[in-house]
Amino acid sequence: MSEPKAPTPAPGDTYKGWLFKWTNYIKGYQRRWFVLSNGLLSYYRTQAEMGHTCRGTINLATANIAVEDSCNFVISNGGTQTYHLKASSEVERQRWITALELAKAKAFRMQAESDDSGDDSTPPATGQGAGSRNSEVQSTLRTLGSKVEDLSTCNDLIAKHGSALQRSLSELEGVRLGGETSEKIRQVTERATLFRITSNAMINACRDFLALAQTHSKRWQKALQAEREQRVRLEETLEQLAKQHNHLERAFRGATVLPASQSNPAIDSKGPVSGKGDASDEDEENEFFDACEDVQEFITVPADPKYHRRSGSNVSGISSELGMDDGTTSLDEQSLASNPESPQSQELVPVRKRRTRIPDKPNYSLNLWSIMKNCIGKELSKIPMPVNFNEPLSMLQRLSEDLEYYELLDRAAKCQSSLEQMCYVAAFTVSSYSTTVHRTGKPFNPLLGETFELDRVQESGYRSLCEQVSHHPPAAAHHAISERGWTLRQEIALASKFRGKYLSIMPLGSIHCIFEKSTNHYTWKKVTTTVHNIIVGKLWIDQSGEIDVVNHKTGDRCHLKFAPYSYFSRDVARKVTGVVTDKDGKAHYVLSGTWDEKMEYSRVMQSSRRGENGADGRQKTVYQTLKAKELWRKTPLPEGAENMYYFSTLALTLNELEEGVAPTDSRRRPDQRLMEQGRWEEANAEKQRLEEKQRTVRREREREANRAASPSEEALIEDAISDSPLKCGHQDNYKSMWFEQLVDPVTGEPTHIYKGGYWEAKEQGNWDSCPDIF
Repeated sequence: MSEPKAPTPAPGDTYKGWLFKWTNYIKGYQRRWFVLSNGLLSYYRTQAEMGHTCRGTINLATANIAVEDSCNFVISNGGTQTYHLKASSEVERQRWITALELAKAKAFRMQAESDDSGDDSTPPATGQGAGSRNSEVQSTLRTLGSKVEDLSTCNDLIAKHGSALQRSLSELEGVRLGGETSEKIRQVTERATLFRITSNAMINACRDFLALAQTHSKRWQKALQAEREQRVRLEETLEQLAKQHNHLERAFRGATVLPASQSNPAIDSKGPVSGKGDASDEDEENEFFDACEDVQEFITVPADPKYHRRSGSNVSGISSELGMDDGTTSLDEQSLASNPESPQSQELVPVRKRRTRIPDKPNYSLNLWSIMKNCIGKELSKIPMPVNFNEPLSMLQRLSEDLEYYELLDRAAKCQSSLEQMCYVAAFTVSSYSTTVHRTGKPFNPLLGETFELDRVQESGYRSLCEQVSHHPPAAAHHAISERGWTLRQEIALASKFRGKYLSIMPLGSIHCIFEKSTNHYTWKKVTTTVHNIIVGKLWIDQSGEIDVVNHKTGDRCHLKFAPYSYFSRDVARKVTGVVTDKDGKAHYVLSGTWDEKMEYSRVMQSSRRGENGADGRQKTVYQTLKAKELWRKTPLPEGAENMYYFSTLALTLNELEEGVAPTDSRRRPDQRLMEQGRWEEANAEKQRLEEKQRTVRREREREANRAASPSEEALIEDAISDSPLKCGHQDNYKSMWFEQLVDPVTGEPTHIYKGGYWEAKEQGNWDSCPDIF
């Protein structure tokens, strides 16, 4: 039978309920009825015993309360009495802990007040205790008020008699010695006597006031100390609750790795538990999954043990269920083991030693509000910013950092299954955000026509090229190709708004990944980046939104959700979840992790729908999954990264000078180089010079375009540009050097695609056609 749930405890209320109490190693935990009232915790075998037989009582005023795990806690008075207790669930345990802490604080306060009063009587056993304390305080306040009035009266009398005494003394000085002398002396004596009496009364009243204040001051100090201790305990409880929520989420995520036959970890390790204890543990497991249903769109539970039987290196009975041939290996231990090194990559030996440090970031002060107050609501790219807000990399170099974990695409290129390949591609999309978690500096806005090459063919098998193809709005085209069978291209335009408290950056454009062997073509878009605490507080970055990774050849899809950070959320910070489905919508893999740490995958064995759950009333899908395995993990930052703008190992090498690069390469940008060297004042001056030069070149380009077109042609051009979806590439009247704007055949969007010629020009050393932008 299910017991009615006890109400949430409130201060001063009696709290009752069933708990399991440890008895001995033969009987284990036994179910007992506990009653918490007036600072005393008592227990009985049944509720019927409450009227006549109490099995034990412990005074909470001197007791110590300790939490052992999710359901177990211990109450001890430091000597003779120790209760090892277990609740039916973690929620129920927390209710009891809260009630016990409140009762302990109240009992401690009442005991302290009783000791200070010098009275041996027991505190009131009913709710009249609070009223008695209130009456006592009011009486003390009235007494203090009366003493203050006495002091005020004495002060008036002292002032009055002092003035009279002063007058008498003045008259005494002016009188001649004679018959009047004795009379004046007598008056002075009387005045002095009255003044002395009044002064003594004043002194006595002050002494009484001081004694009374000192008497009650000790009690007030102890009461204040008790309130402070209670506040500390409440803060510790809140912190513990936050940790428990975090632990609950991690445990829930880890539930996908538990075999169904594994015992519940909440079972105490002291010894065997009775049959009732086993049943309660089973109830705890059921309540655990139900408690988490309202925090995500789907639920994962361990698959049936029959799915865990192995045959060789493949999972028995899985290939047929997923619609694969018997000879096709899937996402098992061999294909998705967390070993990023392949035989091919182990044979590659770097031909050049890259740098591992840059000069430390100087600590220059800046009045942030003086710059930001006039920028609210404006487009970020149109706000003149000093280099104090920047990091010594351009946006083109930040775009190239998407290749930080290129080996995920290397492994994806070797996959035989498109669904397996999708898991790698999804992990690659998440990994591109891992370098941003501490990077609060703004990258330099590239100049129009600026390029950046990243040639890692001999080291990593790929090379990439970026070019700034538009200035207003800012847009950059990126093309990367690998000898290991994949090509990545993207055009990203940034829309950003400063909102006062935070800055939102919305990347626009699609990312394409094409695999040569399978001809699978994947596309996805980026999520919104938000920089918080722009004006006040420590800057921090969050990624939020949803990504749909689509395989346009097979129809496979992976829906990724980046959960925004919330102080009140029970989710882990920076959480990412996803489901890989085929063209028919059938789920095959579940992805979970965080965008700043790691991603894991779990194979879906079976899925089902549950009834209405949560406030929205929607049905939730339950996925039975195999053991979760690691798909990607972030590489730790280099030593001293906090002094080097939190750059990763790859980022430290991006601005390193190289021979043979184009004259438009970001490495040759002087203001960026000066900032890296710590010469920020010179960098600011150089930055203004480059921006003014770019504006001059743009105005000249516009004048030439206007002279080349007749009035009618100019009007037609303006109309065509304003109506064209490709207008962002024409607003600057600039023709890209290495990219051409076309309509993408897959997405139908206008995009800049690499037209070739850069690497050939580098081999020949022929950069005559490059503009002079620096």
